[in-house]
Amino acid sequence: MSLNFPLLLVIAVAVCGLLALLDLVFFAPRRRAAIASYQGSVSQPDGVVLEKLNKEPLLVEYGKSFFPVLFIVLVLRSFLVEPFQIPSGSMKPTLDVGDFILVNKFSYGIRLPVIDKKVIEIGDPQRGDVMVFRYPSDPNVNYIKRVVGLPGDVIRYTSDKRLFINGESVAEKLLGSEPNTLGSAELYQEKLGAVEHQIRKEMSRYRATPDGQWKVRPGTIS
Repeated sequence: MSLNFPLLLVIAVAVCGLLALLDLVFFAPRRRAAIASYQGSVSQPDGVVLEKLNKEPLLVEYGKSFFPVLFIVLVLRSFLVEPFQIPSGSMKPTLDVGDFILVNKFSYGIRLPVIDKKVIEIGDPQRGDVMVFRYPSDPNVNYIKRVVGLPGDVIRYTSDKRLFINGESVAEKLLGSEPNTLGSAELYQEKLGAVEHQIRKEMSRYRATPDGQWKVRPGTIS
């Protein structure tokens, strides 16, 4: 079972915030009242006793300490940037296995954490963008891919590894063999929309890739 970190983070912030609120409205007034009562009953208050009376419960102390840190992490991770690690080599040479990246969380709109509901529209994905999305068959898996098709586009990928968008071949230029692959992989300069980037093609798989064609449904990308 995969760990739902956003949900755990929201719960942790809520629990710590509740402890801080309970201290503000319930425990702290009781401590102040106890200190005032003690000071009124003695002529010379003992500092050790005052410190003990003013001591916060352990859970409250931890909750108040962690709340601002967890709250900042929640805001940063949910609305600004989120770290990811590249799990595979499918994005080489742009991104390599093990690379750490920071993803802009508000490029396409502001979403609420956990329920993932968009509340503010900002922009739409553009051809050539590198984006992170949840794998439709398993939302717990994050995929990192480059946007090729926009709503309404017809995408075709041939057995010789050529990409076509709406019947037009995507421009690419051979750069040479990828270093350290003994000629089994080649690097190309590809242009998607206004974005130029490098791609790799593994020569040993040319005949294993069947032709395929897909039409991007409205409200989706490919």
